[in-house]
Amino acid sequence: MRFDLTTKASPEQVLRAMTDFTDRRLEIWHKTLDPRVYEVRELGDTWAVAREGSPRVPFWVVVHYDWSDPRLIRWTEVESNHGDGGAGSMRIGPGDEGGSRVHVEWTTHAVRTRDKIAMFLLHHTMNRVIARMWRKALDRYAQSALT
Repeated sequence: MRFDLTTKASPEQVLRAMTDFTDRRLEIWHKTLDPRVYEVRELGDTWAVAREGSPRVPFWVVVHYDWSDPRLIRWTEVESNHGDGGAGSMRIGPGDEGGSRVHVEWTTHAVRTRDKIAMFLLHHTMNRVIARMWRKALDRYAQSALT
């Protein structure tokens, strides 16, 4: 999956929103993060391991996030209920008129046939939907007291 988005959030705000592993993460990403699945397993200064899944979706992953470079967030799936690990990244840059430009890429490697179909559809048809949801969450974050 690949997509680009622009947001009103500054690069620093995007980084904070994506790497906030406190209870605020559930507020920031309330439309895309299922609180029944979410669990922080480990947390460092520039990395985290968390179990995450989306509401009304049967899939979950345990992801290792790394943001040692503040312009680049990388993640690796270390466990999932749908296949072998995947990986992704988010490159954050300043926008042309303020805010940020964000480039996202990620892959998932499903094993079972039904999961392969679901992951194919996710990665090839949902790019715009996910980009729009993330943009809205980041715009809301930029304008909220959460920052």
